[in-house]
Amino acid sequence: MTTAHHAEHVGSLLRPPRLLRAREAREAGALTEAELREAEDEAILELIALQREAGLRVFTDGEARRESWRAGLMESLDGVTPATRTMKWYRDGAELSPEETLTDGVAATRKVSRKQDLTAVEARFMAAHAPGAFKVTMISASMGGMIWDPRLSAGAYPTVGDLIEDLAALQVEEIAGLIGQGVRWIQLDSLSYNQVIDPAQTGSTRARVDPRAALDAAVTADARVVAAVKRLSPDVTVGMHVCRGNYRSSWLAQGSYEPVAERLFSEVPVDRFLLEYDTPRAGGFEPLRFVPPGPGGPTVVLGLVTTKVARLEDPDELCRRIEEAARYVPPENLAISPQCGFASGSLGNLITVDDERRKLELVASTAARVWG
Repeated sequence: MTTAHHAEHVGSLLRPPRLLRAREAREAGALTEAELREAEDEAILELIALQREAGLRVFTDGEARRESWRAGLMESLDGVTPATRTMKWYRDGAELSPEETLTDGVAATRKVSRKQDLTAVEARFMAAHAPGAFKVTMISASMGGMIWDPRLSAGAYPTVGDLIEDLAALQVEEIAGLIGQGVRWIQLDSLSYNQVIDPAQTGSTRARVDPRAALDAAVTADARVVAAVKRLSPDVTVGMHVCRGNYRSSWLAQGSYEPVAERLFSEVPVDRFLLEYDTPRAGGFEPLRFVPPGPGGPTVVLGLVTTKVARLEDPDELCRRIEEAARYVPPENLAISPQCGFASGSLGNLITVDDERRKLELVASTAARVWG
């Protein structure tokens, strides 16, 4: 499904400065909610234009209405309480200082429910203004461990699995509403698989889980959500982005996809796997041998273009890497993208809008060169 889309962007885009100023003014009480919404609308139109001019044909709203890509767990849920997180982030081979580290978070302390329908607002605007196919991105319910705290959550959720089960049900309900609005492309974003890819990485959960148990929980939850979406509407494209962390040009996890590949690719029935492959930290393409073959198989979107630094990749090298991946997945079932978003949080990565534009243009031009 949607195999013909060989150029794709994962999701977030740098917020225009006017939007950042508007958000600050709203927090200071100098702007109304309606005025902030107007600023968001203007910013999203600007981001849509940037994608169209770069040559992309699948659009996102840049996640411009969100403080963070984690909005589904941080901004849209009731039943959670602010709770500090400890996460080890790395940039240029060194661990970030505590001052630079992302520590904000929440923990589930009561039964969770949805308090705002953020994605529905996003979808309505994109349906009215996107010049082509558009997708709605959301954090995967399998990341419930991110908000499960053994001390704070146990009263409502004795185990992480109990919480993930409720989150998965809420996610299916949310997606059903989006389908009712005419949305035909959903993307789930997950850090859960990093617990297996890089066991030293504990940033995606407060619970210390055996890697085998973590893989089983993630695959089970993601497969359940995708299967439910397909039952609701078989023609909806479902993608999954396996993220390795993306905050102010830093990262969380490293390691080959090998430990998760067989189960992830064969048991989670998405149409598109968006995989980070922008640095040697991700290992080689050999794990792609587990991707189901054939015309009905999923598309593997190779995240070969980094969003973390301004340096532009060599187009010839990108083509060579796509050719290498084609040893394991038929070329028609491959695509190219940036490895992640450009602004997983409002502040964004340490690059400029011009850098961002050149990166997106490179994705589109490489796809045209390889697939025509």
